[in-house]
Amino acid sequence: MPSNPYTMKNKFSLGFFPTPLHKMHNLSRKYQPCELYIKRDDQTGLASGGNKTRKLEYLMAEAVKQGCDTMVTLGAQQSNHCRQTAAACAVAGLECHLIVRGEKPALPDGNLLLSVLLGAKIHYAGSEITDDFVEQVMYVLKSEGKTPYLIPYGGSNITGIFGFVDAMQELRQQLYSLNLDLDYIFFASCSGGTQAGMLLGKELYKIKARLMPVSIQKPEVGFPSLEEFVLELANGAAKSVGIERLFRQSDAELIKGYDEAGYGVVTQNERQAIHELARLEGILLDPVYTARAFYAMTNFLQREIIEPGSKVLFWHTGGLPANFHYGEEIL
Repeated sequence: MPSNPYTMKNKFSLGFFPTPLHKMHNLSRKYQPCELYIKRDDQTGLASGGNKTRKLEYLMAEAVKQGCDTMVTLGAQQSNHCRQTAAACAVAGLECHLIVRGEKPALPDGNLLLSVLLGAKIHYAGSEITDDFVEQVMYVLKSEGKTPYLIPYGGSNITGIFGFVDAMQELRQQLYSLNLDLDYIFFASCSGGTQAGMLLGKELYKIKARLMPVSIQKPEVGFPSLEEFVLELANGAAKSVGIERLFRQSDAELIKGYDEAGYGVVTQNERQAIHELARLEGILLDPVYTARAFYAMTNFLQREIIEPGSKVLFWHTGGLPANFHYGEEIL
């Protein structure tokens, strides 16, 4: 099996890998004749886990190599990425600054609470995080003599996506050891880095399963589509891992229609998904990302869009702490 030629020898170790892959027996009986499996990136180990740990191993290594002493990233107040970045900074001994949407709450909860406990300094940007606001934070940090490194939303840039090229190599090794061939891989896609890395890894490691990225957030007017961004990342990194062909629009197609309520809006679909997986398999989803993607997968199964007898993997990307913010909406 080929290795990821981009893998940095000094990749900063943050998580516990490989994450478990196992069959969901009760759900498989419910949705027979399909077989359902789960990849547990909620078990990466960094401040309650999550898929961003994989990206941060590359991003932290690059920051340290560049001599940076401060990490800056941005997102929603309940951002899983922000929480894991704060934890990564604690491990690496770097200062962490998080730029988040909204106003300062009377009492932080969920991911925001954990980010504060992990030592992050929070900058509340109001209704929208503008480029000017980010530039002002960076300017102040530099004027204080710090050397900041800016991580984009979700850690989704060409550096970060190699964490999920590694993840697909890990998956390939697990499938080999289990003598298992998958037909479909469902997962949440929002900032694009996870999807781009999986697209590269699927090609590099000859994984036959069809990627089923579920759109979590509707595109904003005037901005490039998520598919366009995924292709930009994947094609920008392809040659560095020995892939010569260019990916096309069809390679990055999203499953849409489950994001109509908007980002972070919990509907009966998300509640149903959280309760179903918790009560049948003892596994907890989050209300923003994984519940939406999991519901899409079960809806595909119920509508028989998935071929009977298929082996289907759900890639759990984490997000447990957000449940403690959305408690009233998910009960």
